[in-house]
Amino acid sequence: MQILENISLKPFNTFGIDAKAKYFSSFTTVDELTELLNSRLTTHDSRLILGGGSNLLFTKDFDGIVLKNELKGIELIKEDDEFFYVKAAAGEVWHEFVLHCIKNNYAGVENLSLIPGSLGAGPIQNIGAYGVELKDVFESLEAYHIGDKTIQTFSLNDCAFGYRESVFKKKYKGQFVILNVTYKLKKHPQLNTSYGAINEELERMHAKELSIQNISQAIINIRSSKLPDPKVVGNAGSFFKNPVVSKFRWHVIWEQYKNISAHPVGDMHYKIAAGWLIEQCGWKGFRKKDAGCNPLQALVLVNYGNATGKEIYDLSEEIIISVKNKFGIELEREVNIV
Repeated sequence: MQILENISLKPFNTFGIDAKAKYFSSFTTVDELTELLNSRLTTHDSRLILGGGSNLLFTKDFDGIVLKNELKGIELIKEDDEFFYVKAAAGEVWHEFVLHCIKNNYAGVENLSLIPGSLGAGPIQNIGAYGVELKDVFESLEAYHIGDKTIQTFSLNDCAFGYRESVFKKKYKGQFVILNVTYKLKKHPQLNTSYGAINEELERMHAKELSIQNISQAIINIRSSKLPDPKVVGNAGSFFKNPVVSKFRWHVIWEQYKNISAHPVGDMHYKIAAGWLIEQCGWKGFRKKDAGCNPLQALVLVNYGNATGKEIYDLSEEIIISVKNKFGIELEREVNIV
């Protein structure tokens, strides 16, 4: 275990922002984490626990210590007639975990294929895509309390999952390091193809049967066609949350824009596609220097090479203002600003 100084964070965030950390280290065991948290640097300086760096925008250098979570391991801990219970360490790459589940016929995460980032970041924002959220397959997690130096177990109810929300984003923000997550995965799949263009993609694939393997591949194909590869063009996936509005507000917008992209949430609310709102304001494909709005999916802000975090942030602020002026809806950033 080594603590490095003045380290560029460009390789550690998918936006490819060249911010620097005053100090940087990584941990592969709980003992190493404890040792790092007990060091003088982490007790006197700001600290940031880093996973895959896929949901972060660095707007300036980090004047503290960055601790990269590199805990590894996936194991089947038990099973019953209906479920496999699979525990995975927080430092695992999420998509590689999904592929592991697909290979072993553990059903439930196939719709969450190709979401970037580490496994430990998933519960923090209750990741979701194509009609499935992490909470739908969640059993429990273990997290290290930074203040007490104890390991605590969180159940589904303890996490208080909401739309891209959990207790770790607000109530316990900065207090815990997620160590591992246990998922409850089905032996008998309940396949979900109702969202987006999954069925159309399955037809294009000439899929002869519905399976978790085919659904996963369909979603990989769809996401790859719409979302830029962070290894090629810096981005953090969806930059904004899809806003939820009242049924009345949705109807007012629908009266003017019959092509509005929205889905009902219960009886009294609608979730409107943030990408649609942004596109209606003319931002799709916009570029200013190296900061831009993806030409294929307006929900994704991109770094074409040498954009600073502040330039990306300023662009997001302009987008928020324009959407509010046009629709009376204030977009909320999904990406964490550092």
